Amino acid sequence: MKDQLEDFIRQNKPAFDDKEPSERNWKRIEASVGLSRVAWWNRVGVWRAAAVLFMALSVYLLIPKFDKSRALASDTSLKEFNDVEAYYVQQISEKVEMIDELKAEEGLNGMTQDFKQLEVMYLVLKEEMKTRPSQKVKDALVLNLMVRIDLLNQHLQQLENELRKGQEGEKPKVTT
Repeated sequence: MKDQLEDFIRQNKPAFDDKEPSERNWKRIEASVGLSRVAWWNRVGVWRAAAVLFMALSVYLLIPKFDKSRALASDTSLKEFNDVEAYYVQQISEKVEMIDELKAEEGLNGMTQDFKQLEVMYLVLKEEMKTRPSQKVKDALVLNLMVRIDLLNQHLQQLENELRKGQEGEKPKVTT
């Protein structure tokens, strides 16, 4: 019988070459043999689920650490800034007291205008530090404080120079 089947296939080979079994027949054949066309781990749905799981796990693990380190850095930055700010504010208040003691109305208007502008800029920067603390804002705040101290030092120097000139003018001149 095997020989008859082989003879039949050889005689009718051209008729078999252009025909293919239907998809349903292939599925039945694969099921009966125990082969599946695509292994379960090689399916697109499994890979998509794995990718989503990986992304979710990555986000879960990275975000809390990022927020904690950011909060810790901002707390440390704020503490450092508060110490620096306290020092400079003390220096500014001492300089303002010295100017009040030497108070001379002549040059005070120009200095107070610049000083008020710097103070307004400082308040804006301080609000920025509260909402979004960063090293740039901290540096700008410290620079503002230093510029104000420098401005006060210059004004004090002018007042002391004027005071010396006034005192020298009152001294009697010695003639020989």
